[in-house]
Amino acid sequence: MAAPQTSQAVRRWIMTAAVAGITITGTIYGAGLKTDREVKQERKRYQQASPEEMISHLQIARDDLGLKKREMERKIAGFHEKRRLKEIEAQKLKDHQQQQPR
Repeated sequence: MAAPQTSQAVRRWIMTAAVAGITITGTIYGAGLKTDREVKQERKRYQQASPEEMISHLQIARDDLGLKKREMERKIAGFHEKRRLKEIEAQKLKDHQQQQPR
């Protein structure tokens, strides 16, 4: 009697794995189709845009890049300031250790 129950359990596991595999494959394939469709729509919209619209989009992109540049420069300046302060602290500690008699 153990064989039919084991056989059913194995069959159930195989069916579960098959359904899961089909579902995952379909999801990935569908996502790829959607992405391709969105890319084609964006390309078509870009090709049909008037020069004024293109200039407007480019100016918006330029402004966004300017914001990112200023933010990055601020972060770099903060990093340099922290490094400078650490160097000053290290030098003070070194000077203090050299001044103490042993």
